[in-house]
Amino acid sequence: MLGDGKVADVAEASAHRHVYIVDDDNDVRKSLHFLLASMSITAWPFATAVDFIDQLPYLAPAPVLLDLRMPIIDGLQVLALLKERAVRWPVVVITAHGDVTVAVRAMKLGAIDFLEKPFAADSLDQALDHAFGILRETERSLRARDDARRLMGGLSKREREIVTMMSEGAPNKLIAYGLGLSTRTVEMHRSNALAKLGVKSIVEVMALMEAADLEIHAAPFNS
Repeated sequence: MLGDGKVADVAEASAHRHVYIVDDDNDVRKSLHFLLASMSITAWPFATAVDFIDQLPYLAPAPVLLDLRMPIIDGLQVLALLKERAVRWPVVVITAHGDVTVAVRAMKLGAIDFLEKPFAADSLDQALDHAFGILRETERSLRARDDARRLMGGLSKREREIVTMMSEGAPNKLIAYGLGLSTRTVEMHRSNALAKLGVKSIVEVMALMEAADLEIHAAPFNS
């Protein structure tokens, strides 16, 4: 458990494979610590969900091994909190009280796997391989989103309006009429926007907007 409210340096931690263990059973935490060490994975154990949630803002992204039956805040509540805070870390639920109903609830809240204690080392290894794969893909997706948002953020308001209207299928003449501009001015803004975004077509702009997960609404046409 991380004592005195301190956490390891996030930059250093992110350079190594590590897993957070959230389980109130000390024997389980110790057992998982040694098992993970044999897989060259660093274990960061938390004795309560409260400790884990308190430290969450300071932790680097990593898979989570999460017990369901814990005092104060249980595993399902942790999953709900992670979902509420848009924390997209892969969670493997571990419990000695597994049943279909709880497993379904955990999966609906975002858990990627469900292991019932005692579980085989191979089962844990497979679950964590899956978790690290998901984590890599999530981080790649977030980097692409941030890059796309940075590019879209470099457009002027007028440029965003015009490329958005074009992405919705509006031709230059209709955009010019709707915005009270000349067709030549619309074409100039379009050209500037494409240059700033580093693309050559509106189709590529649409792909950037999708990657950025943005909804940029076009201005209404003048009546």
